[in-house]
Amino acid sequence: MNENDRPAFNPRLACPWPRRPRLVNVGQIAPAELDSWIIHHDDEVIVINKPGDIVCHPSKAGPWSSLAGAMREHFGLAAAHLVFRLDRETSGVVVFAKNPAVAGRLQTAMQRRLVGKTYLAIMTGEFAGPVTVDQPLGDDENSPVYSKTAVRPDGKPAVTHFTPLAGGGGFTLARVVTETGRMHQIRAHAQWLGHSLVGDKIYGPDAGYYLDFLDEGWTPELEEKLLLPRQTLHCAEIDMRKAGIERVFSVPLPADLRAFCAARGLAVPAGL
Repeated sequence: MNENDRPAFNPRLACPWPRRPRLVNVGQIAPAELDSWIIHHDDEVIVINKPGDIVCHPSKAGPWSSLAGAMREHFGLAAAHLVFRLDRETSGVVVFAKNPAVAGRLQTAMQRRLVGKTYLAIMTGEFAGPVTVDQPLGDDENSPVYSKTAVRPDGKPAVTHFTPLAGGGGFTLARVVTETGRMHQIRAHAQWLGHSLVGDKIYGPDAGYYLDFLDEGWTPELEEKLLLPRQTLHCAEIDMRKAGIERVFSVPLPADLRAFCAARGLAVPAGL
């Protein structure tokens, strides 16, 4: 093989065992807790208000360690059909379909962008007016975190709309709507914008904080740097009317994010 035939160096493939995320401090969901999170239940779907430290997909820590596993066990389902997922640290509306036919219909609607989703985020820094980020996203090959994405010219199209609702003390509470569904899209675009989400271990001031968290858990040192133990992202509303579910499901800003806003002088608008 001559020099011209040699493949380009890819730092993400240089190590045969790239560092993968592992679950830290995985708890077990109690049946009563799960019941308290249900905001809607009918013949087709079960809608959950997920807390900010619950894994959606099944984990190795048993069925009651994840939302999908707990749903399957609690309701005696053959499978818990997750229509779309939220990251472990993202709170808010999650929808499960109760059978494969409904799951297929809703997942197709998601792919066709027929399901409207609205998020709330607390972002570092202040900005006065709406901002749209129209920047492609792809693998961040320079990051120590294997699963991180970043703006790059050869990435996939991604569009995110940020609308400030309240600002003060160096922070902004924003409503966020996406036109595309790329991995970690809101967090990556917020970082590119220069207004990372509060508490974001990967897309915040230093992605190395995430590796510290994997090794040592949540520490006073991380609390000083990140302020909150989870990223301040909340899925506040899901509109499924174009997908054949004649409902708009919404949940309020959770207590931990509301308390952060109160401590920093961010006035949360009525209705949130």
